[in-house]
Amino acid sequence: MTPLPFFQVDAFASRPFEGNPAAVIPLTEWLPDTTMQSIAAENNLAETAFTVPSDAADADYDLRWFTPTVEVDLCGHATLASAHVLMSGTAIRFATRSGILTVTRDHGNLALDLPAYPVAKGTEPGLLDALGLPADTPTFLSRGGNGAAIATLADEAAVRAVAPDFAALRTIDRLVIVTAPGDESDIASRVFAAYHGIDEDPVTGSAHAALVPFWADKLDRHRFTAFQASKRGGQIECELRVASTQDGGDRVILGGHCVTVIEGHFQL
Repeated sequence: MTPLPFFQVDAFASRPFEGNPAAVIPLTEWLPDTTMQSIAAENNLAETAFTVPSDAADADYDLRWFTPTVEVDLCGHATLASAHVLMSGTAIRFATRSGILTVTRDHGNLALDLPAYPVAKGTEPGLLDALGLPADTPTFLSRGGNGAAIATLADEAAVRAVAPDFAALRTIDRLVIVTAPGDESDIASRVFAAYHGIDEDPVTGSAHAALVPFWADKLDRHRFTAFQASKRGGQIECELRVASTQDGGDRVILGGHCVTVIEGHFQL
């Protein structure tokens, strides 16, 4: 059997059992896609991240993310977890399906730089029924990242009370988000990725790539705090960094901590 380095990291967490767990498996070269997908299914976490040293001039590692059922285009918490495992200095750069993603270290906090994915008012067939929400609930859609669909509610209590029909959500190819003003944080949300094999994701960086520009506009400020109100829960420091020129798009900066809870080897 071949041992592969294995780390399980709670991302956007100040202590074990908070935030979102991700597996990180640093490789020297890529395994077959089917093998990486099988490893992710075996781990049965929201994401398993695989890295290899990058040949690109603008990246340190190439990074790919797998849920238990599919490879995805963007995953924030597993990128933060990968940086937590691999970073030796103050910054690390990953080449991904969503471009170059950089994580920096600032006084023990990790800051993840993601593309901002603006949303526009729209409808997704079956979405509100699957969430058990009234037909007049405002919804907003994004094409970027993992295709966010955002339903806005009155308050955090309403966010916590949502009880989705997960079988129905599994037919909707969207990262489904319910959000509202928060009680102790500026905003609150829950995220459902049933189509991608995860009924409820504990803390979701890619969702905030859409939530941050959405709420920055509503709050009329570019810095605020977010709480993802899953059972595990997770706090995120949010910033919308507006591009200074038309050549570059806006960026979302997500700050948080990580905790390694398992370190060992995956036997292949």
